[in-house]
Amino acid sequence: MAMKIGGLDVLYKQALPLSDPAAQFNGLNPSTQVLPEGFRKTPRNRAFSTATVWERDIVIPMRDGINLRADVFRPANTNEKVPCILVWSPYGKSGQGRLSMAVVQGNAGVPESELSGFQSFEAPDPAEWIPHGYAIANVNARGILGSQGRHRWHGVGEGQDGYDTIEFLGTQSWCDGKVAMMGNSWLASAQWFIAAERPPHLTCMLPLEGLSDTYRESLCRGGVPFKPFWGFLMSTFFSEEEQEDVVAMIEKYPLMNEYWEDKRGNASQIQVPAYVLASMSTLLHTEGSTRCYEDIPHDKKWLRIHGTQEWHDLYQRENLEDFRKFLDFYMKGVQNGWESTPKVRTVFLRYNQPPTEYVPFSEWPVPEVKYHKFFLSNDSKLGFESPSKTANVSFLGDVPAMQIDNDPEELSFTFTFDRKTRILGTSKATLYMACPDHDDFDVFVQLRKADKNGKPLKSINIPLKDLGVSQESEVLDITPLKFIGSTGILRASHRAIDTSLSKPHWIHHDHTKEDKIPPGNIVRLEIPIWVAAFEFEAGEQLLFKIAGHDMRLAEFEPLRGKFDTGNRGRQVVYYGGAFDSHVEIPLIAVP
Repeated sequence: MAMKIGGLDVLYKQALPLSDPAAQFNGLNPSTQVLPEGFRKTPRNRAFSTATVWERDIVIPMRDGINLRADVFRPANTNEKVPCILVWSPYGKSGQGRLSMAVVQGNAGVPESELSGFQSFEAPDPAEWIPHGYAIANVNARGILGSQGRHRWHGVGEGQDGYDTIEFLGTQSWCDGKVAMMGNSWLASAQWFIAAERPPHLTCMLPLEGLSDTYRESLCRGGVPFKPFWGFLMSTFFSEEEQEDVVAMIEKYPLMNEYWEDKRGNASQIQVPAYVLASMSTLLHTEGSTRCYEDIPHDKKWLRIHGTQEWHDLYQRENLEDFRKFLDFYMKGVQNGWESTPKVRTVFLRYNQPPTEYVPFSEWPVPEVKYHKFFLSNDSKLGFESPSKTANVSFLGDVPAMQIDNDPEELSFTFTFDRKTRILGTSKATLYMACPDHDDFDVFVQLRKADKNGKPLKSINIPLKDLGVSQESEVLDITPLKFIGSTGILRASHRAIDTSLSKPHWIHHDHTKEDKIPPGNIVRLEIPIWVAAFEFEAGEQLLFKIAGHDMRLAEFEPLRGKFDTGNRGRQVVYYGGAFDSHVEIPLIAVP
């Protein structure tokens, strides 16, 4: 029977079979055992420092009669009830599934010896948290590796499953009634939907980088379908059932509708304290993290913008202590002064130096920033005034692009700072453009940094020593490992603005209709650019780039060259005279 969302039939495809060796699934084995102090899953893994009860493949009933499966790890040798941290995952629990830190060079800078092997992908490690008096519940989402039903991609349905799971966990005999959520990526994204359902036993949440709007933030950002990564993601789900096919859905329904609106988390409904993590080192999560932080309606919320990569950040000792301070305060009532923590902490990327230390601010967006317009000018420069005479430059929009930072047909405009300068927040490009060869075109823009000699720089997301290399050239050119710059994307026919969602510092496009452009006609495009937190020394340069292809590095090597746009032929950018093409950038004073 087809499931409907907003009156639309949801399309499905068969997930990968449980028999696939990559699933690492040996059948269901409901059981309870005690892992003794010193237990190691393998000689390479971290040992448990305290005896731990492992309840395996427990049944968690959902409101529609299907059952999910979970592993619960909790302290042994105690009769005291403990709070629980829920890990909600579609990738497999407790070491199941295809994905692990090993998908990235150097295990994302986290040695295998620091992980127990019982952690779910992108999740807190039971060996870390059980000694501190917490239970960890690793749950396989609906339709995943023994959990019944057809897998859901975000939305209210996944939120309801999470609600039912929290209420089940919070009433178990070993639980003190307090449940938190924690994790990266999907494990964070799901939290926006679950917390919006307001389960009574949910006490606090740690969404450690997660998108919040499938259509607007990733799958069809700017109206441009981004199918390669989402197709890859679909190859990581293992089930006897079908999975929701969002790639087929975007092909059938490329415009905003009730189905896609269901996949936008409603953070304004969140009532519990939240520790929100964000970074620039992702092509998926930055906007979701900052948007939802802004939309949470209470003041028991904290935002930390870090300068590494989310998996690496999750397991660093100083961050583990920070997470625990938050959890201890709300889950255990420990009076540790957590609420005096600055509401916003951010680093500034310096690219050719390590990131700055954290700088505290009172709120987000940071009220101290001032927006400045940098106008496209002659000689590929940016200036504080638009030229008096109209000029134009052009590029081919349909050249093949490999996303390895050496693609052709990219315009670059530069500005040299005469003093130390910081950028902090979202930017916006306003461009007057035309395409003489087609009635629509996709535009990609980017802010990045160059050194005093004009050499474009890359920011290494994970310290070289943690990756086990000594030179930047030894680090693969993929998004998890290197950040190039903050980006914006827009399909010209999607240029209409949604005023109901837009904010003074961030515009949302409507996406409910296409407005094609007669070939050669000039149109005004407003393109929002994701958060940048950059620091420039005097003499260093800001680069503003424009192209007809994605200038971000590919997420993984097999995805290089796979992102096809709708472009045909040449695109022309007009500036000066009546066409004040510019980029508006938030600058903040340097102490």
